[in-house]
Amino acid sequence: MFQYHMVHWLFFFYMYCFFGWCFESSYVSLRTKKFVNRGFMRGPFLPLYGCGAVMMLVVSMPFRDNVVLTYLAGCVGATTLEYVTAVAMETLFNIRYWDYSNQKFNFQGRICLSSTIVWGFFTVMMTRFVHQPIERFVMTIPPDTLGHVTFVLTIYIVADFALSFKAALDLRDLLVKMQRVKEELIRVQKRLDVIIAFNNQEKEQKKQERELLTDELVENIGQRLANLKETVQSVPGAYVDNIRDEIAELRARYDMYNENRRYYKEMLDFYKRDMIRNNPRMTSSKFKDNFEELKRMVLERRGHE
Repeated sequence: MFQYHMVHWLFFFYMYCFFGWCFESSYVSLRTKKFVNRGFMRGPFLPLYGCGAVMMLVVSMPFRDNVVLTYLAGCVGATTLEYVTAVAMETLFNIRYWDYSNQKFNFQGRICLSSTIVWGFFTVMMTRFVHQPIERFVMTIPPDTLGHVTFVLTIYIVADFALSFKAALDLRDLLVKMQRVKEELIRVQKRLDVIIAFNNQEKEQKKQERELLTDELVENIGQRLANLKETVQSVPGAYVDNIRDEIAELRARYDMYNENRRYYKEMLDFYKRDMIRNNPRMTSSKFKDNFEELKRMVLERRGHE
């Protein structure tokens, strides 16, 4: 067993980040029959795989002569890492990058038994077969060369991660703003419903309409405003002056929030679009409708590119 220094651990981490990206991107690309650049970052690195590989090496070191204990250590260590990573990313970004809710024996959709079992086998394969030739190869690289390569990779990966992290935070803020717009549009719709005075059947339909996506909500409000305008013009005495003023105010608020909504759509730069495209299983329980709308917008834009 070689004695590792910090530069060795960093280089191992970067190598396994790259191998993980190759595996994940190839797997998803074959399934979707088109190239998919998987991962949180834009470059060919998946930090979760790098962290998982290093974690497997660390937790298995005390048990490297015992296959069963190596397996169990991998199960516990990798599952713990996966859970902590999921909680951290959901807390920071309000988005879930993977979801095991459809798997049996899952916990909060963040981890599941089948994944834990696989992590254990991966740990045994990593320590017994995969890492040994990689270790021998890395140890043959002259220390100065290894240090320079690791330094360059560190600069690149830190920069890529920083940009990706900012894009994820911006995406979270965009979802928050879109939710505020939708809530305001719902308030406008409620007031219009009162003014128009729907009957009971229409009130039930109104309740169902609040579950629609923002696009459909905007269309419904626009139709209500158009109908009100037509009524006011055809029957001038249908509404008193203060109600007409309120209708005009609601129209102005509708136009303003609809314009804000269009502006938020334009904020989807290539980093945010690629983040959504490259993680098709991303979900957001807190902003479910808005996130689904963003995903649809990204797919539509890709069709025009």
